[in-house]
Amino acid sequence: MKSRSPTLEGFRTILRRPSFGFAEIAWRWSFGAAAGGLVVFSFFEYLDTLPVNNGDLVLLRTRLPILISRAVLDIFRGSSFRLLETLAVLAVTLGAAWVVVASLGRAATLRALVARFRETDGASPRHDRWGLPSLLALNCFRLGTALAAAVGCLAAILLGAAAFRPSDPSPGSAFLIALTVLMLVWFAWSIVNWFLSLAALFVVAHGRDTFGSITAAVDLCLARPGSVFAVGTWFGLAHITAFVVASSVAGFPLGFAAVLPAAAVLGGVLLVTLLYFVIADFLYIGRLAAYVALVELPESPAVLSDLGPAPENTRRLTAASPRETRVDPTELILSDDSL
Repeated sequence: MKSRSPTLEGFRTILRRPSFGFAEIAWRWSFGAAAGGLVVFSFFEYLDTLPVNNGDLVLLRTRLPILISRAVLDIFRGSSFRLLETLAVLAVTLGAAWVVVASLGRAATLRALVARFRETDGASPRHDRWGLPSLLALNCFRLGTALAAAVGCLAAILLGAAAFRPSDPSPGSAFLIALTVLMLVWFAWSIVNWFLSLAALFVVAHGRDTFGSITAAVDLCLARPGSVFAVGTWFGLAHITAFVVASSVAGFPLGFAAVLPAAAVLGGVLLVTLLYFVIADFLYIGRLAAYVALVELPESPAVLSDLGPAPENTRRLTAASPRETRVDPTELILSDDSL
């Protein structure tokens, strides 16, 4: 049977079954809207706690930059601890909510994708695995790596600031040091986050546990590196193309900023940004579908034995070994004694 390209299967999924992309948008944007609303509400609540006396009001009404800055410093003096408390509560709350929502959303999309490819391949479409405990653990690891990356970025900035000496100023060297460390931190985080995201596929498709799914993701990259690289390359190029096109289109409203009203310019930029995010989510679900096709439509039985349970037709083909297909000379039907 002619093998199918996982990359083409991923693009075919988002074109022929756009419901997968809209489902991804639904849970991602719902969480984003809720998180944004919570951040805005917390910001206004924080502003309500700031004391503003009559002297500060007088300084603010002068419209002089020096007096306004003095009033602002007086208003925000002593409120840094409350700000840190607010940020800590928001980080913990949104982090826990993201772990739960991302686990449920990823389980739902992966179940549907796995069922689609198993039904297309002629296998049984029945799929009852959710694997929520393992998905929750994987997303907790992803949250931990994101926190570690944030700490690494802060350390990069502090390292660049430490390299800048007033006695021997060298802002270029400090910036280069900070940028290099930032790139290394981003590269390490992106690799770990990619493996943890791919591991969720084996939790839902094959019922692996947390560490077993990570092992299966590594085995997939070792068994079929060319296919994995091809999927990431083509969808990465599509994402870069979408970003370049969106950036170019967003420049048109900004070019007419002197002629059009500010609301029209802001609305045009916002519309292009939303369309870009829609395309990015569709490409993400397409890449995920390509990885599902890579696992569910393997090239050889050896890959199946490494990545998970094989389909029924492959097990039938590999059940008989060469030793079992040989003619047994002791059989009476084919032996010389029977002649």
